[in-house]
Amino acid sequence: MEFKDYYQTLGVDRTADGDEIKARYRQLARKYHPDVSKEPDAEVRMKDVNEAYAVLSDPERRAAYDQLQSGYQPGQEFRPPPDWDAGFEFSGQGFSAGEAADFSDFFAQLFGHIGGGARRHGGFRAQGEDHHAKIVIGLDDAWNGSTRQISLRVPQVGPDGRVALTTRTLNVRIPAGVKEGQLIRLAGQGTPGISGGPPGDLYLKVHFEPHSRFRVEGRDLHVVLPLTPWEAALGTTVAIALPAGNSVKVRIPEGAQSGREMKVKGRGIPGTPPGDLFLTLQVVTPEAHTPKARELYETMAREMAFDPRKEWDER
Repeated sequence: MEFKDYYQTLGVDRTADGDEIKARYRQLARKYHPDVSKEPDAEVRMKDVNEAYAVLSDPERRAAYDQLQSGYQPGQEFRPPPDWDAGFEFSGQGFSAGEAADFSDFFAQLFGHIGGGARRHGGFRAQGEDHHAKIVIGLDDAWNGSTRQISLRVPQVGPDGRVALTTRTLNVRIPAGVKEGQLIRLAGQGTPGISGGPPGDLYLKVHFEPHSRFRVEGRDLHVVLPLTPWEAALGTTVAIALPAGNSVKVRIPEGAQSGREMKVKGRGIPGTPPGDLFLTLQVVTPEAHTPKARELYETMAREMAFDPRKEWDER
């Protein structure tokens, strides 16, 4: 996927205010609109212009894009950094999959589910927009629950018509057993209502920090468990440290092989129901880096009639 320079597409400076961006968009729309343009690539150019305007005309998307685009060149191979949008507060529900599909893969990757949306109306009062933000927490927070101070970056248009980022800080209760992708609702923390209407809510989408050992799927934990050859051959009991200071002892049966998966029911992230712990066994062979170690391996080679490739000869 190639990086897109939306400022270059519209032909505006990165300091351009909203009025400049709108004026330039209208100028390009008159030039490339397929109904009136005689340019051979008018339809493609108009699609690019619409996409750039959809980002740069929206203060929230523009602020997020400005934070991301530093250091990238147009056409450069690009993959969004992990959790690049964590901590940004966006209003509305964002683009649907169908709406995002009208633009490029670059746009869909960045903005397919954030920013945009409309107020909900009831009678003569309008309820404020809901806001959305991604937060990143540790497994310990999900395991026991916690209260964390969260700082969110909120794009706002200043008196000069340019976008600036402000920060607001909230104390958020993380429920025990929260899952990846779960929404935490903070009532009344969205946009204020109109004509006495109720304010919108703020929805925080939970993501987990990368862990050095565990991979998370829902409430399930996956971990690769290294074993010595003698532990795998003879069987053993291994104590496995879990998040938040917890641990579990697991019995490894004799004759265990690399790649075997074992499930320890109910020892994943607590919840209703709790997740499971999945172990992928990995037999690790020590190096023969001393004369004694080499002697032991040579003894094993002589006395253990073992050929892991025996089946190859029988076929």
